[in-house]
Amino acid sequence: MSLTFHWFLPTNGDSRHVVGGGHGTPATVSGRDRPPTVAYLSQIAKAAEDLGFVGALTPTGAWCEDAWLTTAMVSQHTERLKFLVAFRPGFVSPTLAAQMASTFQRQSGGRLLLNVVTGGESHEQRAYGDFLDKDARYRRTGEFLEVVRGLWKGRTIDLEGEHLRVEDARLARLPDPVPEVYFGGSSPIAGEVAARYADVYLTWGEPPAQVAEKIAWIRGLAAKEGRTLRFGIRLHVITRDTSEQAWAEANRLLDGFDPETVESVQAGLGRSESEGQQRMLALHGGRRDALEIHPNLWAGIGLVRGGAGTALVGSHDEVAARIREYAALGIEEFVLSGYPHLEEAYWFGEGVLPRLAAEGVWRHPFARAGVPSAQVPFAS
Repeated sequence: MSLTFHWFLPTNGDSRHVVGGGHGTPATVSGRDRPPTVAYLSQIAKAAEDLGFVGALTPTGAWCEDAWLTTAMVSQHTERLKFLVAFRPGFVSPTLAAQMASTFQRQSGGRLLLNVVTGGESHEQRAYGDFLDKDARYRRTGEFLEVVRGLWKGRTIDLEGEHLRVEDARLARLPDPVPEVYFGGSSPIAGEVAARYADVYLTWGEPPAQVAEKIAWIRGLAAKEGRTLRFGIRLHVITRDTSEQAWAEANRLLDGFDPETVESVQAGLGRSESEGQQRMLALHGGRRDALEIHPNLWAGIGLVRGGAGTALVGSHDEVAARIREYAALGIEEFVLSGYPHLEEAYWFGEGVLPRLAAEGVWRHPFARAGVPSAQVPFAS
């Protein structure tokens, strides 16, 4: 089995400092350092493609550029990289979403993956005209995916649900291949939806023991539905030739966190309805000390950023070891990012991936096409 790695497109802007925001909080001013132009995002995407990342995640929300439009444009500047497009099912009809995905597949050469984000912040949802509460949003997501998956199979769909209603819905052209659905969530109802409809369950970067509990939970729910899922994890990464260099970079980022910004972001995230976000906050408690919550797992990013708030920090060998630790639990896909995203893609792609290749747990996904591989000799 070869592990799968994805990178991240910072459609909220990029910087040599952490760009905060998300989960109802605005992007910090550092996001203006490198605006998310198509040219810059394409630079990142092409680098990720060459290094051996399979896909790139884009976020969704008021704090960033629209994921559908941005990835559609960036896809025209790349050849093989897939796009893990985050979208919220309450903002578009399921029939239109199924059609959009089908069009994206044809125009990109089958390079669409879907990250379904139900939305954990009611105040942000209301800004888009969505006034359902959190549990109702998850129930609507289940109805949405029921319609979309049926349409992708070529069925004619009639549904009169609690939140959605469609009649005689069908697609004139089916997506080929059918996009895989990535889904995350820590609440009981989120687990039920994931078990029924997801292909890949994503968790944020909690310590291995907590990740193992989540995997067991979702596996049990999926088994009741007669299904099996793959598992992925969302993490930042700071990897260098030596551990000392990596931690120096982490401390440099930490030194750039303005206390007032930390306080403001933490207050905003503290109001989050997302159980996953609350689990992230609990890892650091808003404090700057004791941020290494597991060997090489650093919770500092979460002081100023919503969503994924932990990073793997260490030498290339140490980061590779932590990846193997998560893989041993059942994690097959790693969605990574780092500041700035262009340079950090190279640090990881040229430092960690060759080690994982040498250990037989990763191979360059485009090697058969004659693409230069990251599997190059390295000094141990």
